[in-house]
Amino acid sequence: MIIKIITFKSLNARTMKKQLLVLLFVPLVSFGQIESVYYTSGASKYESKDYYGAIADYTKAIELNPNNPKTSAAYLNRGDAKYRLDDLDGAMADYNKAIEFDPDYSLAYSNRGNIKSILGDEYGAIADYNKAIELDPIYANAYHNRGISKENIGNLNGACSDWKKAINFGNYNSAVWVRNQCN
Repeated sequence: MIIKIITFKSLNARTMKKQLLVLLFVPLVSFGQIESVYYTSGASKYESKDYYGAIADYTKAIELNPNNPKTSAAYLNRGDAKYRLDDLDGAMADYNKAIEFDPDYSLAYSNRGNIKSILGDEYGAIADYNKAIELDPIYANAYHNRGISKENIGNLNGACSDWKKAINFGNYNSAVWVRNQCN
């Protein structure tokens, strides 16, 4: 970035306002662009299964602009990378942060529910799937996973009901569960 030194004596008030706005705006645009580069790079690394690289890039994006609207997605995606590396505590912490930044983030609730289920907290998982479904009533994977958690606590009728809903909303893997588990 080129910095131009301006002598304020030579500028009238209108020109000074324009120069000041330019000086304030340019660093913000550049800053946002740098953060987006790390976010995009993190996504690319995640897709190529470089989960450590993805975590590093998402961390940098979060550090550069912690209040950006993409911050909740960066936490969610970093949590997904940690999950892939079996860092369940780290994934849980990132899903919690994603929800903190965006309380209406149904995918974050669903992913957090998955971690809770893996850790044996089926009731906590069901609560998260319930929230995901409340936010997105046609969220097929949340119905499917809630069905598994319900089966794990002995509520086969509720599980079958959820799997049938999941099928209706496009999760056709649930048909295997219905065929094998339900009347």
